[in-house]
Amino acid sequence: MQNAYVAGAATTRFGKFPGATVRSLTEEAVAAALADAGMTARDIEAVYFGNAADGVLSGQEMIRGQAALRHTGLLGVPIVNVENACASSSTAFHLAVAAVDSGSVDVALAVGAEKLTHPDKTRSFAAIGAAVDLLQLDELKAWSRSGTPENADDSKKSFFMDIYAANTRAYMARTGATREDFAEVAVKSHRHASLNPNAQYRTPVTAEEVLTSRMVSDPLTLLMCSPIGDGSAAIVVCSPRRARSLPGPAVRVRASVLVSGSDRPNAEPAAARASAAAYERAGLGPQDLDVVEVHDAAAPAELMVYEELGLCGPGEGPALLKSGATALGGRLPVNPSGGLLSRGHPLGATGCAQLVELTGQLRGRCGPRQVPGARVALAENGGGFLGTDPAAMVVTILTAD
Repeated sequence: MQNAYVAGAATTRFGKFPGATVRSLTEEAVAAALADAGMTARDIEAVYFGNAADGVLSGQEMIRGQAALRHTGLLGVPIVNVENACASSSTAFHLAVAAVDSGSVDVALAVGAEKLTHPDKTRSFAAIGAAVDLLQLDELKAWSRSGTPENADDSKKSFFMDIYAANTRAYMARTGATREDFAEVAVKSHRHASLNPNAQYRTPVTAEEVLTSRMVSDPLTLLMCSPIGDGSAAIVVCSPRRARSLPGPAVRVRASVLVSGSDRPNAEPAAARASAAAYERAGLGPQDLDVVEVHDAAAPAELMVYEELGLCGPGEGPALLKSGATALGGRLPVNPSGGLLSRGHPLGATGCAQLVELTGQLRGRCGPRQVPGARVALAENGGGFLGTDPAAMVVTILTAD
């Protein structure tokens, strides 16, 4: 079991903000997280800064964290730059927890930030599409585009959606899942996001609207795909000693597990391996969970992850969704924040944003989307692709102490 606590957590609003920068977004999230912890920059002994794409989009390489945090009062302490695709900030959190858990520091800060919108959207898509093994790109494209029309307009989508679409077609063949099932995931996500003031998309949608929105990569329509956006999230992690003096309810890190993907055919998926290790470390199981945030970069991924986390049996993801169990008011709400589909997906901020949501749930601070009596929470955050498996995967379990 980990020996660390969440002392403070905050996120900016997610959306498309032409006037924002990685620095301005970071400053907003860090200031709010420190205030939530009742701390100042002087209390922080180490910072782990997650960002995925700013090197490609703005040219800022190598010292992104130092540049983003330059005016926060945090310069002087160790700042570690973490780039791990969409799992960058959950990996930053994992490292912050490890630093506190080891006794190296009493207080560490994990930050995730991304400015993904760009005047030339193809630049954003290119940045996202670089999170694969480029030495095997032709092979991956040939596999993933097998169901894509020859005249598909690649300027209107990320190559990642072709990968998700290919995985989805295989899942449909294996389980009997339908496009209507995926539409209902998007409907649920938008309904949840309508209750989240920080979500990018807050307007509910119907299944018909999802199914008739523009086809991106068969069978994925536009409203089944997570949007490009900007945002930042930050979390203060502290030792048990410091946790005793916190102004608010304590949230304990029961497990933080990071694994890499496998390119072996028929290998156990990264989410399954990471969650099994997290359950063992926490001394808990899927039956103990009260609320979950998963990496639904495309709607079908939510159903697949249900199964990989052990929330249901193989092939039972669609039935679990239809039962209403994973909606607010059900026995195990999934993505009460709106998830990547509707809260938004600024790559480097997503992992910490999931944990900000779960911290709020465990503290009972989520207002109309609050899961009553939530005590145990799990986040699953994947990044990139290695073959058909996420290249990086972090599973975190938090509990109300």
